[in-house]
Amino acid sequence: MAQRVNPVLAESTLPHGLPDFASISDDDFLPAFTEAMATHLAEIEKIANDPKPATFANTVEALELSGRDLARAGGVFFNLVGPDTNPQRNAISQQLSTMLTDHANTIAMDPRLFARIADLHERRDQLDLTESQERLLDKRYRDSVRAGAGLGPDEQEQMRQISSRLAYLTTTFSHMILDDTNASAVFVETAEELDGLSDGEIAAARRAAAADGHDDGYLIALELPTSQSVLTKLTNHEVRQRVFDASVNRCSRGNDYDTRELVLEIVALRARRARLLGYADHAEYVIAEQTAPDPAAVTDLLGELTASALRAGGRELTRLTRMTDEEIGPADLTFWLEVERRSTSAVPLDAFADYCELDAVLERGVFYAAGKLYGLRFAERPDLSGYHPDVRVWDVLDDTGRSIGLFLGDYFARPSKRGGAWMNNIVDQSRRLSMQPVVVNVLNLTEPDEGKHCLLTMDQLTTLFHEFGHALHGLLSAVDYPSQSGTSVPRDFVEFPSQVNEMWALHPDVLSHYARHHETGEPIPAELAEAARVAAKAETAHSTIEYLAAAVLDLAWHRLAPDEIPDDVEAFERTALRSAGFVGDLIPPRYRSAYFNHVFGGGYSAGYYSYIWSEVLDAETEQWFLAEGGLERDSGQRFAEATLSRGDSVDPLAAHEKLIGRKAEIGPLLTRRGLTPQG
Repeated sequence: MAQRVNPVLAESTLPHGLPDFASISDDDFLPAFTEAMATHLAEIEKIANDPKPATFANTVEALELSGRDLARAGGVFFNLVGPDTNPQRNAISQQLSTMLTDHANTIAMDPRLFARIADLHERRDQLDLTESQERLLDKRYRDSVRAGAGLGPDEQEQMRQISSRLAYLTTTFSHMILDDTNASAVFVETAEELDGLSDGEIAAARRAAAADGHDDGYLIALELPTSQSVLTKLTNHEVRQRVFDASVNRCSRGNDYDTRELVLEIVALRARRARLLGYADHAEYVIAEQTAPDPAAVTDLLGELTASALRAGGRELTRLTRMTDEEIGPADLTFWLEVERRSTSAVPLDAFADYCELDAVLERGVFYAAGKLYGLRFAERPDLSGYHPDVRVWDVLDDTGRSIGLFLGDYFARPSKRGGAWMNNIVDQSRRLSMQPVVVNVLNLTEPDEGKHCLLTMDQLTTLFHEFGHALHGLLSAVDYPSQSGTSVPRDFVEFPSQVNEMWALHPDVLSHYARHHETGEPIPAELAEAARVAAKAETAHSTIEYLAAAVLDLAWHRLAPDEIPDDVEAFERTALRSAGFVGDLIPPRYRSAYFNHVFGGGYSAGYYSYIWSEVLDAETEQWFLAEGGLERDSGQRFAEATLSRGDSVDPLAAHEKLIGRKAEIGPLLTRRGLTPQG
């Protein structure tokens, strides 16, 4: 009888290798990864033991194309555990975190393999390689060195132990944030306490309370950042204070989900690893692989922006205090900012969401802009299933009608989904492997009652376009090697294409195409559309300050030497923020350390600055698009050819400079965020 093929590893017969999620059970994952790692190591043995002299093809390219079963398993599992986890999947991801790290270290530190890679790297100028091949060779060499391949046996063993423990700790950190975010939801007894929220939001709070076992009452679920969107609407100060306190105290309450000890151990281990590899600190270790030249350049940028933002914040607070006799505390600031926004708008902005129904924005806004710019068309495939009933699947067609990949959308919040919004690749594009991309966007919108519409706030609208910018980066990728495809670029460049795509959300041509009243079908009034654009451009100092405070906090943790690790997380936070000019508690960081998942659970350690670093490029590129005529196919094609299609096969900064004709400057960013002296 034929041996059963593990469904995780079975080659999919669905379009573009979309996994057959329905055929896979959680019990399949560990056996699949175990088998895939064994297969991968057998492939590595053949490469390392090849008796022929090392060539790019038999070493670097062979390494790049190996491990396809492992990539397939990862594409399935790690696109489940973020948006739809459960206790078994959490336990599997915990086990895999160390298994996969040990597996990667075994390969990176193999002396036979490293000798072949180092030999090619030394002779790289003689190999007649293409630019993408040169970058692949250089990246493989640097990755091996950074993994410890050039260290002695004792130091290599230390590196193995450190990286394995870090993998375990960062995975645990992410799990604990989701658990405590769910556990910190705020219960209120009456609908009157939710005054200011929409009927749909109140209904969602009632459903959440019922799902949590409450016979009556309402449950306010927390979002991932410190700032909670409900605080801009709730008129009840006491409820605002309860929500704020629940948010800011997550994972530091002394319960089973307290992450503060994990933070200290993660920071200490990262500092030790950096020192073993010859770096001064973890920030230097990370930024060596980014487009920023060094930590000092990042510190200078953050310092320049912080000084401007704090001046603007002072002016902002002065305006707000004139509006009320109440003392404005951290729980109240965004509420009064919203009051100010409404009072200064030419027309009431509350009605804007009535013209932003999710399906209309997707089909006639997000997809429409992609069609105008890049010639793409999206055909929904109800015959194809994602990993959860909420997930929708679209076939992505180019301007010749050829299918170039699949796009999956997973938009509604649920307790099994971690907070925030993100894009992932399920299948990486690669011409060499004849693979087309399969990408997913994940958001956390409130699911409406049956028969009701999901209406987007301005922030949610921006997020939808932002994450689709990441999706475009993956879908339009046209590279040879999978490790160079799409968003596989330096961390401080990866946000750039997604930020650029935000500009189309309120662009007149796009807004007029999707903005119809969800009940009457009437187009958005011109004065409301203009008021929305004005409001969107009026970036609050508050949002800039909370972001910069988080970026400064991230960098401060990762500039520490091994002998400088503190023993009190909150005390370190206060000192680090005061040293950077953030005095007082009125505007806390967007993420405090205990729930800073980007940094202690994800891939943004010493890299949270990336958003503002990329925004310098984005602000310049927005000006370039507008100068080139806006929503034009020719401009979109040029941007796709320079950035979206190239991934990491070229130097991304050099490609951007070639597109706009010079290096990007900070001026447009300062103007956009209202941080110029006149702002």
